[in-house]
Amino acid sequence: MAEQQSTTQRARRRASRAAGPAKTEPSGAAVARVAVRAADEAKPKVKSAKPLTTLRPPPRRPAHRLLVGWISVAAGLLTIAALAGGVTFLVFQHRDAEARLAREQRFVDTATQTVVNMFSYTPDTIDESVNRFVNGTSGPLRGMLSANNNVDNLKGLFRATNATSEAVVNGAALEGIDAVSDNASVLVSVRVTVADIDGVNKPSMPYRLRVIVHEDENGRMTGYDLKYPDGGN
Repeated sequence: MAEQQSTTQRARRRASRAAGPAKTEPSGAAVARVAVRAADEAKPKVKSAKPLTTLRPPPRRPAHRLLVGWISVAAGLLTIAALAGGVTFLVFQHRDAEARLAREQRFVDTATQTVVNMFSYTPDTIDESVNRFVNGTSGPLRGMLSANNNVDNLKGLFRATNATSEAVVNGAALEGIDAVSDNASVLVSVRVTVADIDGVNKPSMPYRLRVIVHEDENGRMTGYDLKYPDGGN
């Protein structure tokens, strides 16, 4: 009986720990481990930086092609209209300038022709020359020639001299135009040479005349008055 119990006790599993006193860690190592663990827990967890993404503009809205097309057409038409208007304005302005210059030249031409008709005649063309001069006059000048039978008296005077007279215009200048009366003042410089019946020329005589030219409602121009710049008529 005693042997059986001893056998049973021997059959029990022994502890795996080696014989001898249990090993214990030094207190300093334990404290260091606790301090390291506490330090690790105290450190903030740094999150890994995310890769930067490139910012892109928002997607463009699709353009209204039809609206853009109409706007382009309208802008083109406005540009063409503006150019056409500018060209038309320049054309009319140029025409107005040409018409004004042409009218001024007609005043000057009428004045010079009046002076030439007044001083130019030959013994064979006295009637024709005097009538041409009178028909190209109006206003006070026409009234003076028509009064007291002055036209016939002038013809008789030219026949009595039996001379030839020639007038050469040296220059003419427009002084101004009265827009109300349509009268223009023109200065004319003329040199008159008279030859007697034998064809001998007398010394030429220079004249400076201020001719008033009138334009009627039909655009016809005539010698309206005749004066000397220093006075007289």
